[in-house]
Amino acid sequence: MESAEVGNPVEVDNLSKAFGKQKVLDGVNLHVASGETLAVLGRSGTGKSVLLKLLIGLQKPDSGRVSIHGKDIATLDVPRLNELRLSIGFLFQQAALYDSLSVEDNVAFPLRRHSSDPLEKQQQKVRGLLESVGMQDHGHKMPSEISGGMQKRVGLARALVLDPDILLFDEPTAGLDPITAAEIDDLMVELREKRKLTAIVVTHDIRGARTFAHRLVLLRDGKIVAEGSFADLQKNDDRFVQQFVGSLS
Repeated sequence: MESAEVGNPVEVDNLSKAFGKQKVLDGVNLHVASGETLAVLGRSGTGKSVLLKLLIGLQKPDSGRVSIHGKDIATLDVPRLNELRLSIGFLFQQAALYDSLSVEDNVAFPLRRHSSDPLEKQQQKVRGLLESVGMQDHGHKMPSEISGGMQKRVGLARALVLDPDILLFDEPTAGLDPITAAEIDDLMVELREKRKLTAIVVTHDIRGARTFAHRLVLLRDGKIVAEGSFADLQKNDDRFVQQFVGSLS
């Protein structure tokens, strides 16, 4: 496994986490370079979403270290951890929109809490982001009035509203039909190219990962069993890796 380089926005060293007797992550090492999109693949229940929670300090590891922009998050007090989180955008699996707020107000919510910009400037930014995800004509609607794919687009706009330099995605295409999932994948590629963001995408969808990720890692039993490009995984002779990659054949 390649060692983490100094200066990577995200570095994970020998990370382990268990719940009772179930070891979810077992000595995971990975790094994400600036502007890189990393896909973390694996079957359901293999610790992918737990990894994201550890990255933003929602859970604490049993051992190992998580560094964001060179800061060991375990050493940060709550105010400094919260400040660091402002540089990280998070797209939840179910979009996690506020039911009582319109689409536009959902995207604006983080700005209202954390920005001192005039209201008019905030509104311009929100509308620009909605346009960038193809939702400019739906700002007045409530979440219940739009489809699951549209909700994911709104969630993505909200994740971008504070101009983060790191984005975390938890199963961005889960529950979507293949056409809508492909649209979300293409949108992620477009935003990646325009904004040069560093991103970690947790997914079981290797077809999508092949589209949007620069590099892939595959988890099994809490360990990374394969890492590299999609072509690298295709060449891997491990039976589990072949089965996972073979799902595209």
